[in-house]
Amino acid sequence: MSDYKYMSGFGSHFSSEDPRYPNALPKAQNTPQKCPYGLYAEQLSGSAFTAPRKENVRTWFYRVHPSAKHLPFQPYMFNRYLTHDWDEQIPNPNQMRWKPFDIPVGEKKNFVKGLHTICGAGDIRCRHGLAIHVYLCNESMENAAFYNSDGDFLIVPQQGVLDITTEFGKIKVSPNEICVIPQGVRFAVNVSGPTRGYILEVYDNHFQLPDLGPIGANGLANPRDFETPVAWFEDRNVNGFEIISKFQGRLFVAKQNHSPFDVVAWHGNYVPYKYNLSKFMVINSVSYDHCDPSIFTVLTCPSLRYGTAIADFVIFPPRWSVQEHTFRPPYYHRNCMSEFMGLILGKYEAKEDGFMPGGATLHSMMTPHGPDYTCFETASKAKLAPERVAEGTQAFMFESALSMAVTQWGEKTCQKLDEKYYECWQTLKNNFKLTN
Repeated sequence: MSDYKYMSGFGSHFSSEDPRYPNALPKAQNTPQKCPYGLYAEQLSGSAFTAPRKENVRTWFYRVHPSAKHLPFQPYMFNRYLTHDWDEQIPNPNQMRWKPFDIPVGEKKNFVKGLHTICGAGDIRCRHGLAIHVYLCNESMENAAFYNSDGDFLIVPQQGVLDITTEFGKIKVSPNEICVIPQGVRFAVNVSGPTRGYILEVYDNHFQLPDLGPIGANGLANPRDFETPVAWFEDRNVNGFEIISKFQGRLFVAKQNHSPFDVVAWHGNYVPYKYNLSKFMVINSVSYDHCDPSIFTVLTCPSLRYGTAIADFVIFPPRWSVQEHTFRPPYYHRNCMSEFMGLILGKYEAKEDGFMPGGATLHSMMTPHGPDYTCFETASKAKLAPERVAEGTQAFMFESALSMAVTQWGEKTCQKLDEKYYECWQTLKNNFKLTN
């Protein structure tokens, strides 16, 4: 059997068992007096027990060892760039652009050691807010697993394939795919060479598909295209296997004598999943004007204010542009939301120079932004024939209702901030003319 098999659906209730041990799932109940094969039953809850049924998420594991079987946690001292301290730097309202973040050369770093926080907002202890990280690594996690007690991870690979082992099974995620690892799920990341990508972490809630409203029943990211791994396990004794926990923004490690990936069977609706961005069904204007970027939302983490997100994950995929009488690129804009953009591949349509794969931009709350001089001049004079837009490109945006602070690493230490970003707008001309 291939290690990479998936079940399709978003928000579904799945059941899976490793085919090597058929009937490992108990019949008609969750906690029999004795589980099949002598396994332990364990529930992972992603919501309060009393949450409404439509919001209630949990999974039952049937595993070789209960996850409580480990030594006490101790501080993990191998990463000083993962933070939730939003007061490290004086607030900076300027447009910000980063050149591609450096992947380690010579020094070996795995996924956990390679986590670097760029910006964020909120309070982890109050379960409100978000953080944006990059991962920069070149080595697999060996005899170690990681889990996030603070929130969900939405992982966006930019360079290199992630071979992820979870308690649910195995997931392989390539650039132009994404993966969501929910709060509390233990996982390990294997890589083969220089690897880089982006992470959106949300504290408040779990990611959902956006409502479609007048679009109707179909479109954008279709539920059938999300994939959850089938059960796979190993019964492996390991002296000093490390369980690394992110708890209240800090890292801790506990040791145990076995692999945590020993779940023989499971059932539930609280699961990790992946999605191929090329399957996104684009909705766009076929008459006039440039649509708001909300039409490109793949996943959302809603706030308590209806229609306003803690975080939206938005993409700008290849598509046809056919609008008449219209300036087609993104319009000049000031926003009550914060907009963090990354580039997976190609060139972004509104800024073909300077914004590079593996880099990023941040346009903070009410900070103006829009097309650079070259884009404006070209689009203002272009013949408005149907054209293919963003072919060979994939840009994305993490958009949030919260005002994000940039970390010391993001603004100073990484040394990737482009101090000349503002210059791309300075050559815009005064085209105003009085008419009779």
